[in-house]
Amino acid sequence: MIERRTTKTGKIRYEVRLRAPDGRERSRSFPSKREAKSYEAAELAKQARGDWTDPRRAISPFRSVASEWLESNPAKRGSTWVRDETALRKHLLPRFGSTPVGRIDRAAVQRWVNDHSKTHAARTVKRDYGVLRAVLGFAVDRELIGRTPCRGINLPAIEPTDGHLITTEELAGLADALGDHYGVMAYVGAALGLRWGEVAGLRVGRLDLLRCEVSVAEQVVRGQGGRSSLGPPKSRAGRRTMTMPGWLADLLAAHLQRRGLSGADTEAFVFEWPSGGHLTYSSWRKHWLAAACAAGLPSGFGFHDLRRANATGLVAGGVDVRTAQARLGHSDVRLTLEIYAQATNEADRAAAEIIGRRFDPRRTNRGISRDLRGMEAVKPPSKEKPQARDLRLRWSGGGDLNSRPLRPERSALPS
Repeated sequence: MIERRTTKTGKIRYEVRLRAPDGRERSRSFPSKREAKSYEAAELAKQARGDWTDPRRAISPFRSVASEWLESNPAKRGSTWVRDETALRKHLLPRFGSTPVGRIDRAAVQRWVNDHSKTHAARTVKRDYGVLRAVLGFAVDRELIGRTPCRGINLPAIEPTDGHLITTEELAGLADALGDHYGVMAYVGAALGLRWGEVAGLRVGRLDLLRCEVSVAEQVVRGQGGRSSLGPPKSRAGRRTMTMPGWLADLLAAHLQRRGLSGADTEAFVFEWPSGGHLTYSSWRKHWLAAACAAGLPSGFGFHDLRRANATGLVAGGVDVRTAQARLGHSDVRLTLEIYAQATNEADRAAAEIIGRRFDPRRTNRGISRDLRGMEAVKPPSKEKPQARDLRLRWSGGGDLNSRPLRPERSALPS
């Protein structure tokens, strides 16, 4: 209901009295009857939709809500906690820290996304926005706000990046540069597509070298304070058993023999520091960077690029996507295709040959096929008739097609 009243100073105010879903009466006054009616209608509509919240709870600052959200999930992985805490501390709290959650609207969120996009990559913006959305979703669950402002937000487009696909020769050079103690790790990453943490957390008891099988059950993860520890795989799909090539089983057997380990040492790590203990990425990365440089690999080539090469080789080699997904431990098949499956030159050329044979106009005597009359159907480049190559040379104004290789000198792993 709306009541008109006069203040001690003689001003007219219109007071709205509403009974909240919790049974308590709430009141708020306005200088005009129109504003009072608008507020009353809005509050009644919220109650009818079931998303009414006590406005006094919306004054909680974003900082306190974010802190509570960060500690609210006991199942959150240590590495995930570190990532979320970093996003909050560096990018979100400086902007929203003291702002009441009820005053963060869609416009404020969009402005933050736009500003953040000017100085950070699109993937970083998307990841940090996911943290902001989670905190405000938590505020909705806590009934601090009635509806999240993270609706219809325009995010920057993420452009796909094509990393370097390591070749067989480059992989051999990388393994040599890593040395006897860590060289086999490069082959494990490329041939099995394991994440670095999964390789670092691999124990002897998880290997069955006679059956050429390996089981992934734990990995090295980064926890709070930068400390590394052992934890479960990244997802349920990450816990898997997979077959390895016979040559990789032989390499692992020789590696373990050099270290003086046998099948009875089930709890020993397959790869560890010379002084003992599981590897930590920050320290191990120094060895990796030096080895990658010595092997002549591009700057920025990381261990994860071995996993990308593995996925690309599986897809390009005709392995069905579901099997590739299972071997890579992906919970979503789209990750297998969108993130890792780069098209190789060989696969792309083979696709062109297949579709070219299907629609070759020289199979008929109609249409533009007269321009190609007398020429045989297109064959692989190495066997093409001179006439076909000369036609392209004349069109391009000369040059020698043999001056550039039609196929890569070295095939991308796996060949």
